[in-house]
Amino acid sequence: MQLTIRIPDEYSSRIDILTKKMGLKKSDIARLALKEFLDENSTEEGKKPFEKIKHLLGSAESNIEDLGQRHRDYLIQRIKKDIVCKGSEN
Repeated sequence: MQLTIRIPDEYSSRIDILTKKMGLKKSDIARLALKEFLDENSTEEGKKPFEKIKHLLGSAESNIEDLGQRHRDYLIQRIKKDIVCKGSEN
């Protein structure tokens, strides 16, 4: 299949630099970019919700082991603590 696209001048100059640096044709760079885009966006449909977010798991640490089960309790404690601290400032 043949595809014709219009791109901004900025992209064109960057692609020219890459073709010289990497020894590729402009069409090679376009194919690589399209493949990456399709790979990243086509596979999401078939994934289960967990698969879509598993890269986020463990990205933030609280050192609270039961935070998932007792998050509401911890939020209430924090709010109460903030209220007490603000009350003592006045």
